[in-house]
Formats: sequence, structure tokens, C-alpha cells
Amino acid sequence: MSTAAGAKQQSFTDSDSDSDHSQSGESNSARRHTDLSNSIFKSYFELTATTTSASPSPHDLSKIQSFLNSSSSGALSCLICLERIRPSDPTWSCGSLCFDVFHLLCIQSWARQASDLAALRASTRLPITSQKADETAIWNCPKCRSEYSKSQIPRTYFCFCGKLESPPNDNPWILPHSCGEVCNRPLKNNCGHFCLLLCHPGPCPPCPKLVKASCYCGKIEDVRRCGYKVYSCNSRCNKLLGCKSHKCKEICHDGECPPCHERGAYRCLCGKKEEEKECCERDFRCEIPCKKPLSCGKHLCEKGCHSPEGCGGCPLQGKRTCPCGKRVHEGMACDVAVPLCGDTCGKMLSCGFHKCHERCHRGQCAETCRMVVFKSCRCGSLKKEVCGKRLRCKNHKCPSPCHRGPCAPCPVMVPISCACGHTRFEVPCGTEKDQKPPKCRKLCEIPPLCRHGTYIKPHKCHYGACPPCRLICEEEYPCGHKCRLRCHGPMPPPKPEFMFKPTKKRPIHQSESTPGSPCPPCPELVWRSCVGQHYAAERMMVCSNKTMFSCENLCGNPLPCGNHHCTKTCHALKFNTSNWLGKIATSESCEKCNLPCEKERKPGCTHTCSLRCHPDDCPPCKALVKRSCHCGSMVHAFDCIYYNSLSKKEQISARSCGGPCHRKLPNCTHLCPETCHPGECPSPDKCSKKVTVRCRCQTLKKEWLCKDVQEAHRAAGSDPKDVSKNHFGLGLLPCNSDCKAKIQVVEQELHLRSSKDAEVKDSTTEAQPSKRKKRRQRLQEAKQLSTLQKILPAVKKLLLVVILVGTLVAASYYGYKALMWLSDYMNEVEEQRHSSKRRYPRI
Repeated sequence: MSTAAGAKQQSFTDSDSDSDHSQSGESNSARRHTDLSNSIFKSYFELTATTTSASPSPHDLSKIQSFLNSSSSGALSCLICLERIRPSDPTWSCGSLCFDVFHLLCIQSWARQASDLAALRASTRLPITSQKADETAIWNCPKCRSEYSKSQIPRTYFCFCGKLESPPNDNPWILPHSCGEVCNRPLKNNCGHFCLLLCHPGPCPPCPKLVKASCYCGKIEDVRRCGYKVYSCNSRCNKLLGCKSHKCKEICHDGECPPCHERGAYRCLCGKKEEEKECCERDFRCEIPCKKPLSCGKHLCEKGCHSPEGCGGCPLQGKRTCPCGKRVHEGMACDVAVPLCGDTCGKMLSCGFHKCHERCHRGQCAETCRMVVFKSCRCGSLKKEVCGKRLRCKNHKCPSPCHRGPCAPCPVMVPISCACGHTRFEVPCGTEKDQKPPKCRKLCEIPPLCRHGTYIKPHKCHYGACPPCRLICEEEYPCGHKCRLRCHGPMPPPKPEFMFKPTKKRPIHQSESTPGSPCPPCPELVWRSCVGQHYAAERMMVCSNKTMFSCENLCGNPLPCGNHHCTKTCHALKFNTSNWLGKIATSESCEKCNLPCEKERKPGCTHTCSLRCHPDDCPPCKALVKRSCHCGSMVHAFDCIYYNSLSKKEQISARSCGGPCHRKLPNCTHLCPETCHPGECPSPDKCSKKVTVRCRCQTLKKEWLCKDVQEAHRAAGSDPKDVSKNHFGLGLLPCNSDCKAKIQVVEQELHLRSSKDAEVKDSTTEAQPSKRKKRRQRLQEAKQLSTLQKILPAVKKLLLVVILVGTLVAASYYGYKALMWLSDYMNEVEEQRHSSKRRYPRI
């Protein structure tokens, strides 16, 4: 926008400074300027109209455009003299409402005449002096009638933005009466931004900055122009009202929500009366007195409507005094009247000099003082009754004889002067307290002591201390920021304060200058990173706060091993030798990696590296890998690196033991005849081993091939896998006559064996004695025991009891000793603590 305005203002010429140009040339120039301004402001109008949902009125931009067109075409005229304003004429523009331009000489004459007329009218119509009327006189803008004080009469010719005094008029590329620089005036609504146009007439446009702004109710947040950031979302507010029960039903609005107008039945504070009222008026009071019995049970509450807890205690309980207050009674019942003490009342009467001489009484004292006062003259020869009451001035007494009614006013006049004594006036005595010292036109002669002494505006004569410096301190901190507080430098010694009684001798006070206070620590907010310089762990801190902080996260820096990260809490690193403020920071090295190596070996190696964690590659694995052969008869031991470097075929051939397989075939009890091989044994149904086949009585036997035996078992309806080794081939041959004869012989032999066994059992039972005999033998052996053997158990029990008793006695003795030693130790510790407190008391 500033570039556009610059292009616009650079196109202006000084063609309107002379009147000898032709009318056609002026019309062409005006048309050319109008087209250029339209093209410049067109994009600005569209931009401001599309940034908000409810586009604001571009009145200010239209006013600026009209001022630019009028100024560039030479159409500006002074409303006072009605003459055209030339580029070389000194001007003044109204900065309140109309922003119209006038000749400097015309506006000065207008302002002086208007202010003098206003002062004359004020001095004739109001009870003020001409000097006061002259100071308070005002004048108005000829167009918008904005009010200005007499001190605001322009005296110097400035550019439109007010930065340059007497701007040049010989540059054809700059707008007349403009300095050609950026306006830089603060924009409306104190948004903090400044005008980006070049020095221009008329008001500054709305702020075009894009900011995030919320609606009044805060529901919607949108990016809008700063000049139009206050808006309504046109939806219901829905904020919780002050009643904390209902929500606002108004459309999104500015300011506080209105009171809740929901109607309902509410009770008063005491709860006796119920009325229909609005929610905002629900806490109301009825006109029914409380009349609840107080805590004493003898009086009733005389208060109006109040909460149930507001009755309080009986006001007549506790300490009570007689009417004059000299005697105190305690413990009296609240329904008993306090007795009179019988002493003189002694209360001060309304005259303020005498006291009531009646006995202690109830009610008020006499309103009129009956005491007669005698006053003597200065020489003491005459005495008469003088009123002697203190007058309303509070400084003198009534000199008239004793009279009725109020005293006459004090006739003494008191002078009041300014601090330097140049200006003074007199007032009646007693009114000086309500008077202020006169305003003196002379300047204060006390020089300022702060660093802004040459820039402070001089002030007039005054009482008391000089006004403090209102400028910004702007003293630079070591960090580079500047102090943004009001000036707090030294102040000169104050003058004595204005006294209400200047006739009395003033106390002499030796005034001293007030030393200035140092600038506080830098309050600017800056982002500080943690001591570990972690990402996204910055904190917003005050610039003067030099403390370093830890973000409480893990350090996370890679260790020298290159495989792990530091697990310590955030700490200062070794390479971070200084903090942000230049002070040496206490660095702390990361932890040493003591973990075992956890790198993954080549595929196939399951062994971990025997070294500590290291950055380089792991050494070759020399661990022994045990692998059994395919048949399981022996175990091979290989180096891990050698075995894993072989291919699958080479590993299979290396694991073979070279001998027979030694694995049992699945369908029979024989071993595999093949050489040690991986996987299942080949052709288990074609085993050619010889198997002895028997009949069921195992008398007949023959040798068959194993495969024939398997087929015979399958033919008999049984699976060869389920047949045990002892029954493999059993029952496949049929029995004959030889088998039957053999069975009979076996049965006879078994019968003979059973008869012999029975005879052996009988002989053994006769040789063993009976139980009764054994019991008798034991009793006889017990009787033969000696007496010594009977005494031994009793002696053992006695020794055990003695040992237990001695142990208990020793334990109790040494336990008592330990407790006494502990008590002495605690006493010593307590004494040392008390002595240390006496030596080093707390401050």
C-alpha cells in the first residue's frame, strides 16, 4: 500500500502552483490523476471488502482519495478566506474530524478572535477573573466545530504527518505540503500499528494487518484485518449469565451480557414471602420484620428481611455500662435495665467547652450550655461576659458579649500567595482550607536532575515537589533491551507544601534531593532453551532470569559407542561451555556405555558379542556350535563362523556321521540300514531283517523276513506300529499236538512248586516267637536298666532350664545397658542442637 501511495504521490507535480496553465491542460491532468488514484485505491477497496464477512464502509479511504485528488489538481480552498491554497502557502489541517486544510495565517487569526471573544463572554457572565477566563478560553474548527484550547493555536507550519517543519515546495514529485516520508502515525483503536502511506492529507485508513481475532462470544476465531478485528458471529452468545443458571440468548455482542430476565417464583431472604420475579431480581427483601427470638430467648429480632443466619446474638448481652459510661457491669441479664451510677455525667456539651454537670442520666444531655464566661480586656482592668465560642473559622473566638443565636462570621482576612510570592490574594478567615494557591505564570526555577533534563517540558511555579518526569527511561540493559518504565531518575529537592495557616511560623525543614532508583531487572520475555539444547523444550522466561533449567527429559545425545543414547536427565553438555548470558555453565559429561554389545550378527549366528559396546564391527564368532548327526548317534562341534559360512548342502554333509542310521523304523523294531541321512528313513515297509515267528504257546518257531511279518500282522487285523517288541511275530504260527503235550507237563511242574512253597511257609511260622513272648522279653529288659540311666534324663532337663534362665538374664541386662546408652546419646544430641541455636540464631 505504501508503494502504491508513493507511486501516486510521485506522479504529482507542481503544475497547480501557477495560474497561467491552460484550462485544457488542467482538465487532462485532473483526469489523469483521477484515473491513477482510482487504479491505486481499487485493489485496496477490494481487499478490505473481502477480508471480513460484514465488509465495513470505506468512508475513510474515500476521504483520503478525495483529498489527494483535490490537492493534486489544485482544488484545495481555504474556508476562511475562500482563496485557493497554493503549494507554497503555509497550511494547517484539522486533526479531529474534518481534516480540512486552511491557510496558517487565516486559522491563527480565526483562533485568536474566537478565543478572545469567548474569554470576554466568560468574564462578563461568570464570577471569574479575566485572567482565568483567558486561560480557559477555547476556539472551534471553522468546519467541524471541534474544540481546541488557546494553547493549541498553531504557530508553526508542519507537513500533514507532523514530522517535518516547513516542508519543501520545490520538489515536483512530492505531494504539496507533504514531507514525502512514510506517515507512521498510530492507527485507530490503538492497535499498535502505524500508517504505511506516505505523508498524506485526511485520516489514515483502517489498519490492513492480518491478525487472528475472535468474535465477541469467543466461539469463532478467524484471520481478519486489524482495523476490523472486532466482529460478531451472528449466532447466539450462550455465555453463562451472572445467575450461574441460565445462558445468554442475545446475538453475539460486545461487552458484558445483560441481566438474566428469566421469570420464576422466588422466595425472599427470610423465606416468608414468595413472588414471581426475574432471575436477576430473585434476591429481594420483603417488608415483614423478622421477629424471630434471639439466642437469649427474651428479645425478638428487630431487623428487616434477612437470611436465617443474620439474626446474630442479643445486643444487650455481654459487657454493659451505665449511661455515662463510667461503671461497667458484667454478667447482667439482657432484660434488666442498667442501674445509674449516681456520679456526675461529665459528657461534653454541644458548645464544645463545658461538660454536663447533672447526675448520670438516661437520654441526651441539655442542648443549650448555661455556663456564663467572663472575658477581660488586654490590660485586665475591665471584665465582661463575652461569648467566647469558637467561630466557624476554628481559629478565633467570638469577641461579642454573650448573645443568643449564632455568632457573626470571623472578620479577619487571610492572604494566600503562590510559592514564589509573585501572585497573591486575600480570603476570609476559615475559608483558606477550601482555597487553592493562586496560579503563577512564572516558570519553576528548579532544574531537573534526571537524564531527560534537556527534553522535559518546563512547568510553572508550584508548591511541593516538582512533577515527575513522564518520559520513558530507555536506559539500555547489558542484554541490549531498554527500560520501558517511566523515568525513575533522581528528583530535585521539593519546595515546602502549601500551608493552610501561613501567618504562623513555618517549621524549617532542610529539603534534600530524592535519589533515583536503579532500573529493575530486564522484564522482556525471551525464549530460552534447556541446558541440554533439546528441540521444542524452550521456555518463555524473563530476560533477567539467568537461571538455567532442565527440561526433565532424557539427554538423548549419542554416546561414543554410537549405538546407544545418554539416559541421564537433561544436563549441560561438555561442548556447551557457556550459557546464553555469557557465564560459565557447569558441564556434565554423558554417561559411559557399560552395556554389552547388542549388535546383530550375520543371519544364522545367535551368539552375542563378548566385548563391551563398541562402534566398530564385531569380531568373528568363535563359539562352538553343537549339532547332532542326522541319526542322533553322535554330536559334532563346529566353529560358529565356519558352520554359518557353509551352504545348506554343505551343512547337511558336514553333520552326517558316515555310519549306519541307527534310527528305529516306524513299522518294526529294527534299525534303518541306510547310512546317516536327514529326514525320514526310506522304504520302512521293505525291511529285510529276519524275525523269529512263534505260535501262541511259543513252542513252534520259524524265521521270516520282517516285511512278511508286517504283512501277516496287517492280515491279522493289527497295525505293526502298535505291536510291542516282545509280541512282534508272536501268534502268527498255528499250534499242533506237540504244543498240547508240553502244556500238560508245565502244569504238573507248577502244581509241585505250589505245594513246596506252602511247606516252607509253615516251617518259618513255627520258628518265629509269638507277640506275647516278645512283650515279656521287653519288660524284663526294662527292669534290668540301672538307676544311673534313670537319673540322666532328669539331669539333662535341669541343665536345659539353667541355660535358658541364664540366657534371659543376660539378654535383659545387656538390653537395659543398650537403652541407657541410647538415652544418653539422644540427650547429647539435643544439647548440641540447643547450643547451635544459641550460637547461630535465625535472622
